[in-house]
Amino acid sequence: MDTMTQNTIIAYQGHQGAYSHLACRRVHPELTPKACESFVEAMFMVERGDAHLAMIPLENSTAGRVEEIYRLMPKTRLHVIGEHFEPVNHCLLALPGTKLEDIKTVSSHPQALAQCAENLRTLGIEPIAALDTAGSAAELAETKQPGHAAIASSLAAELYGLEILKENFQDKTGNTTRFIILSKDQMIPQLDTNIRYMTSIMFRVRNMPAALYKALGGFATNGVNMVKLESYMASETMQVSSFHLDIEGHPHEQAMKFAMQELNFFAEEVRIIGTYEAHPFRFSRMNLEL
Repeated sequence: MDTMTQNTIIAYQGHQGAYSHLACRRVHPELTPKACESFVEAMFMVERGDAHLAMIPLENSTAGRVEEIYRLMPKTRLHVIGEHFEPVNHCLLALPGTKLEDIKTVSSHPQALAQCAENLRTLGIEPIAALDTAGSAAELAETKQPGHAAIASSLAAELYGLEILKENFQDKTGNTTRFIILSKDQMIPQLDTNIRYMTSIMFRVRNMPAALYKALGGFATNGVNMVKLESYMASETMQVSSFHLDIEGHPHEQAMKFAMQELNFFAEEVRIIGTYEAHPFRFSRMNLEL
């Protein structure tokens, strides 16, 4: 594969038309999206240099975190260079010419079915669990099963020639997925005091009393906002806990430097996996809550 081809690919997990595919088009329309069967394949395409970037979902406001990603990240040397929040707009898709009252069954990922359960119950449509949303759309387009539908993105409808019978088919609004954008190269932006940054860190604490409390104390005493803390087992022994920390700040800020000094003293295997501009969605949510 030549360098030019490598540098124009952004990898994602799922079928064409998946929400990850939609996020790729939204954030990097200049790159060519590449569908992968697994998160491992998408991430290691970037690690090998076969793709320039990877678009990986980290958490969903309804379904919670994608735990697999936390276990995969330490096995790579990839860097987080950006984040993207994508609102999930579930669409009820059917073969062209199908009427809503003709639909008897629908297939999609179990999470998508659960998020549309009330609407399905009201319409008397039987849900059938499938591996993913876009895959259900692709299968419907191929089998042309009458009376059957799929729940997937509007992009899936476009790609597979299906009609959208209902948009925003989810029971509750606000369902959003946070994606991280991964690169083989570290791209820490130059500090600009007019921009708000996020920094993502992985670490393990030392085997001593109150180690986590002490390791994180520097962020509190220096006024650095910790946005997210996730713990996960990084080894098969189930004896060592590792942590993923998202902080609002830039490593070159003085407060962050002091906080990082304390973290490095009380923790081990500390690795900054990325500093990037905070997505505007974070502040729109904050404004709504204030």
